[in-house]
Amino acid sequence: MAEIETFPDAAAWADACAARLGETLSAALTETGKAVFAGSGGSTPSPIYTRLARAPLDWSNVAVTLIDERYVPETSPESNAALLKRTLLTGASAAARFIPLYSPAVTVDRAAAFAAHALADAGGRLDAVLLGMGEDGHICSMFPESPTLKTLLSPGLKPTVLGVPPGRDGRAPSMERLSINLPYLIGARRVVLAITGAAKRAVFEREAAGDPATQPIAALIAHKVPLEVVWTEAV
Repeated sequence: MAEIETFPDAAAWADACAARLGETLSAALTETGKAVFAGSGGSTPSPIYTRLARAPLDWSNVAVTLIDERYVPETSPESNAALLKRTLLTGASAAARFIPLYSPAVTVDRAAAFAAHALADAGGRLDAVLLGMGEDGHICSMFPESPTLKTLLSPGLKPTVLGVPPGRDGRAPSMERLSINLPYLIGARRVVLAITGAAKRAVFEREAAGDPATQPIAALIAHKVPLEVVWTEAV
């Protein structure tokens, strides 16, 4: 099982996550002159983003994208892109190039194809990734029992973006989504999984011991994703 690094409070936890992501982006910029960051949505990462936004990076050579997105425009309160623009892409970091997963006026699968092409043009590799985890153990939009889960977790495919249909019989997700696949995480320089609270820790420990074919956390570990699990009990 991946080691869980524990921090005493929410501030120290967010500082540690932002520092690691910033270090990796800085290293990529030094080595290649460019860097790609992929972030998650939800409420958990906001304090990490506000800290990362202050990192002294050459943001004009950084591309910023999402690990997943709801199939909604940025005007929707459900938009992860809107969250990222409010919290990370502010001040100096607003110079970064944003690569959306959502595209208007097309189907979700067509939007996924557009996003996959844009990410390939940006280098086809993610340098620093911030993951969150749902209480059902999902990461990105890799939901338990989703019909696209097997494809998203297939390690032999090329890195890409896929459309994710809504769940059946009331199961998550509640709406169409877009998600990067496991090979993008396998090829990343650094993947930080940021979780908070005793309940999420218990979910992580349960999922880590599960089946890599059906449980995303287990798949990360089995396929040697460069994963760092950063946790605080504070919620």
